[in-house]
Amino acid sequence: MAGHSHWAGIKHKKGIADKKRGALFGKLSRAIIVAAQNGGGDPAMNLTLRYAIDRARKSSMPKDNIERAIKKGCGDMGGVVYTEILYEGYGAEGVAVLCDALTDNRNRTAGEVRKCFEVHGGNLGATGCVSWMFERKGLFLVPAENVDEEALFEVALEAGAEDVKAVGPGFEITCDPEVYDDVDAALEAAKYATEMAEITRVASNTVTLDVAGGRKVLKLIDALEELEDIQSVTANFDIPDDVMAEVESE
Repeated sequence: MAGHSHWAGIKHKKGIADKKRGALFGKLSRAIIVAAQNGGGDPAMNLTLRYAIDRARKSSMPKDNIERAIKKGCGDMGGVVYTEILYEGYGAEGVAVLCDALTDNRNRTAGEVRKCFEVHGGNLGATGCVSWMFERKGLFLVPAENVDEEALFEVALEAGAEDVKAVGPGFEITCDPEVYDDVDAALEAAKYATEMAEITRVASNTVTLDVAGGRKVLKLIDALEELEDIQSVTANFDIPDDVMAEVESE
């Protein structure tokens, strides 16, 4: 899985995130609602719900909001039924892009996603056109400051992680999604801070972009991230540090 750390690195370089806390909480609530709809409201028996709740807590989402989302998902408070959809397409320079969506209106969301791709020099593709390039993994980024690599390696691997490697100013840990909770708990127990802890898609290969391509692709990613129905965006590109500095100088 050469290059699978690049997207995580790009997200930290660019700071891709929801601009408003209200928008972030809305997306987190949807994830909890859908998880509860599909697997019930007990996080002990529903791994997807447990992960969604954990993400919400780490984002400082209020407990009442979390509990309300679970109740909505279980049908206790009525509300909208959301559908999970994966949109696939290509950005500039042939970059593969995946968009995870939770929507109550497929036509609206598909139209918004298609427009984003078209405006920013890409195109929305058919199901399966790029998803084969990605694999779901648990991914953790641990800052290197005051961290002993051998000790971190031991903690992570004993918890079930697949790999620990130095990446830039930190360490990257990957694992099978099934042991994500175990690795997360082990890192927390050992008091290792994490800049990122999530189950995501990682690419088997990457496309290295120049300044022009980098600007186009990052604008596409930003536009997709801003859509209310989009939960997350993943892509298989890399932008070298010197190129990123020029991209951000625009």
